[in-house]
Amino acid sequence: MEQKSLFDNQDNQPLASRLRPQDLDEFVGQSHLIGEGKILRRLIEEDKISSLILWGPPGVGKTTLATIIANKTNSAFINFSAVTSGIKEIKTVMAQAEESRKLGQKTIVFVDEIHRFNKAQQDAFLPFVEKGSIILIGATTENPSFEVNGALLSRCKVFVLQGLKTQDLVALLKRAITDKRGFGNQKVNITDEQLEIVAKFANGDARNALSTLEMVVLNGNVNENGEITVTEETLEQCISKKSLLYDKNGEEHYNVISALHKSMRNSDPDAAVYWLARMLEAGEDPLYVARRVTRFASEDVGLADPHALEIAVAAYQACHFIGMPECTVNLTEAVIYMSLAPKSNAMEIAYNMAKIDAIKELAEPVPLVIRNAPTKLMKELDYGKGYQYAHDTEEKLTNMQCLPDSLLGREYYMPTEQGLEAKYKQKLQKIKDWKKTH
Repeated sequence: MEQKSLFDNQDNQPLASRLRPQDLDEFVGQSHLIGEGKILRRLIEEDKISSLILWGPPGVGKTTLATIIANKTNSAFINFSAVTSGIKEIKTVMAQAEESRKLGQKTIVFVDEIHRFNKAQQDAFLPFVEKGSIILIGATTENPSFEVNGALLSRCKVFVLQGLKTQDLVALLKRAITDKRGFGNQKVNITDEQLEIVAKFANGDARNALSTLEMVVLNGNVNENGEITVTEETLEQCISKKSLLYDKNGEEHYNVISALHKSMRNSDPDAAVYWLARMLEAGEDPLYVARRVTRFASEDVGLADPHALEIAVAAYQACHFIGMPECTVNLTEAVIYMSLAPKSNAMEIAYNMAKIDAIKELAEPVPLVIRNAPTKLMKELDYGKGYQYAHDTEEKLTNMQCLPDSLLGREYYMPTEQGLEAKYKQKLQKIKDWKKTH
């Protein structure tokens, strides 16, 4: 257990610690939670915090918000570490909090990485949260639905923090250059373009961005006047990658994902892998790429090779499980598979055609024969009357009408001759021929 470690502000601390915001005006990002008039901001400013869980990726401000709450509250504030605190420490502090409650003093307990606490440790908090001895603030990078005791979670409001945007990180880095807690006492020459590269490299993580900036500045060129200049060479060495032409939020983002998609469609695995590498090495979220590959699996391959969708979903799961850089090989496997798979856009065509009719015929009633009839009234209104159960027939087929009258005979799925879809085409034709003769 640690107490008041959030208040430490020694000169030898890393830049990220020295520059930690002390109030909401210095805080960057999370405007959906702490923007003017937003609920979390009001709770902090009015010192009305209740038990809550802060859930989000690393470096987005969970501990910083706890720091700000500690500075604003009139309550006793205790910082727990889930790594070093056991049940004995928890019970000791809880007993102190209970005594303070009897004297009218509130206690806020901040638990960093609360997902690391086992069930028994989490259970130790529960009775004290229930009777108001403490206000619990937990921080976690993991989904609290799976990692936090259900009884404890039900007594906490969950606030979801998002990865910081590039412009948020750039603003933070600029403040680090000018703030006396950062490099404000030194003359640092670094361009806006270089700051943006650092921000993009950080991929939404403020701590990562500040740590990278600190490394870049400390390794910059120093002249006789003590001025520090950050060169492109220094920047590339510190972030271990070149400044690639790629804007995750701009035109080039869409240009490169388009290049990947069209390379796979054109059955060019070499080009596809190149564009994949361009995105990933520039800091693109691998889950974004995996989602696009999953879309491709149905849009451009479809039933020509049904396994394509399985491969794509498996790649997405692998990216989620292991992350970068290990998941690059999983995405490469998926991208090459898509490139070599037979191509069919029949799925997209089928849906787009059906979509047009669905929009035009939104008021078209469902045929009575295929309506469900769970009540006596519905049966009296002929819901489900004449329904034919396909499994009761030898052919597993019926001539029952399933489309509305206005769309009778309409065809949406038009299979190609590519890959396995050629077999589905033959099967569909046999089904249609059978229905015509019956």
